[in-house]
Amino acid sequence: MATDTATLYDNARNVVGQDYGRRAANIAYEAAGIGPEDADLVELHDCFTPNEVITYEALGLCGEGEATRFVDDGDNTYGGKIVVNPSGGLMSKGHPIGATGVAQCVEIVWHLRGEAGQRQVEGARIGLQHNIGVPGAAVVTIYKAA
Repeated sequence: MATDTATLYDNARNVVGQDYGRRAANIAYEAAGIGPEDADLVELHDCFTPNEVITYEALGLCGEGEATRFVDDGDNTYGGKIVVNPSGGLMSKGHPIGATGVAQCVEIVWHLRGEAGQRQVEGARIGLQHNIGVPGAAVVTIYKAA
């Protein structure tokens, strides 16, 4: 978990979580001993389309300024580098405040158990969950299959 700092006001991306999301991700990667390239799927806080794209970069799924290419190349979905929001994301659920994190957790666990049905990310062993409160805090959790 990471909270906002004075950098919150450096640019609009930080207001919606880029800086504290990046810091939370780096803390989680270090604790788990992995990098973003090791994750098989991500459930991230896509409360608005720009947040999803900003978060790709914050989580290190692509380089700074490379999110457009990441999407255009299909690297954010099945057959790409990593499957992002196989559940359909928050917007597909109506963004239920409070239930958002639980829904992300359940989705990742289903994939790691091989129980996600048609959404299944084949061979999923590591899942990453990202959730934010704007402005203020980001939580990144890494799940590994047993």
